[in-house]
Amino acid sequence: MKKIFKILFIGIMIICFGCGKPQIQPISDDSVIVAFGDSLTHGTGANSDETYPAVLSKLLDTEVINTGIPGEDTTEGLKRLPSVLKKYKPTLVILCHGGNDMLQKQNSQTTIKNINAMISMIQNSNCDVILVGVPRPALRLKTAKFYKEIAKQNKIPYQEKIITEVLSKPSLKSDRAHPNDEGYKLIAQSIFNLIDQSER
Repeated sequence: MKKIFKILFIGIMIICFGCGKPQIQPISDDSVIVAFGDSLTHGTGANSDETYPAVLSKLLDTEVINTGIPGEDTTEGLKRLPSVLKKYKPTLVILCHGGNDMLQKQNSQTTIKNINAMISMIQNSNCDVILVGVPRPALRLKTAKFYKEIAKQNKIPYQEKIITEVLSKPSLKSDRAHPNDEGYKLIAQSIFNLIDQSER
């Protein structure tokens, strides 16, 4: 009987560990963090010290390198990513991409393929990755569903709602597509919380 209970206990523990949240290596003084994306990462609509990477850097007390390029789509981002990984050799990449694909009404399957390829490239560089979802353009904003599916497939931490929530409030926007300084602060805080919850 004891043996049966022992086997059941081990089985339950395996299931519990398998259902755990995706994790990243703890942030330390040696961590190299890169924020990779488009204008939302670049910080369009705010001063350079008010972007989400700049605010996140202060929260983490660790440099967060801003490599956002306004107007970039995921095809262009995929081509640019290898040079960024080679230059900075990051331990963590915060990936926020795909907004311009949706604004330009590109095929979502291409966007999904490109984001998956970027995640694979980052992970193959022995680097952790966090995914940040972006809303589809609409009167009532909702984060594109494919981000959640990508995060689940790749077993990576995922911030689903913060950009959608910020861009849904006029008081947090600098224009129809970008946050203002207060909006970027909220994004930084949300990503900080996700990092804190995801550390091993």
